[in-house]
Amino acid sequence: MTYVDGFVIAVPNEKKEAYLQYARECVPVFKKYGARRMVENWGVDVPDGELTSFPMAVKRKPDETVMFSWIEWPSKQVRDEGMEQLVQDPFFEGDEEFTIFDAKRMILGGFETILDE
Repeated sequence: MTYVDGFVIAVPNEKKEAYLQYARECVPVFKKYGARRMVENWGVDVPDGELTSFPMAVKRKPDETVMFSWIEWPSKQVRDEGMEQLVQDPFFEGDEEFTIFDAKRMILGGFETILDE
């Protein structure tokens, strides 16, 4: 069963190209460890809500845009094994100082696909 890691983040508008470049560089690394694909979506029509919304959830600032992204894996097992290897890959050394977006405001989760038509 397909497994998806999903993410919602707020990216400063001025860092859109830097984010996209970083994401492009990540693709072959994730695929090396079993990911099927990565999808990055720049918010175009992401309204504020009254009780909850994507902007509220990530505490979006006026100069930021909400991103909705996911990484598709063949299964949770492949994902778990791949992530164990990913965190040790030299590509990610130094990511502790990652400054493209505020990772503390990221929403993430893993999802098993139950319908795909």
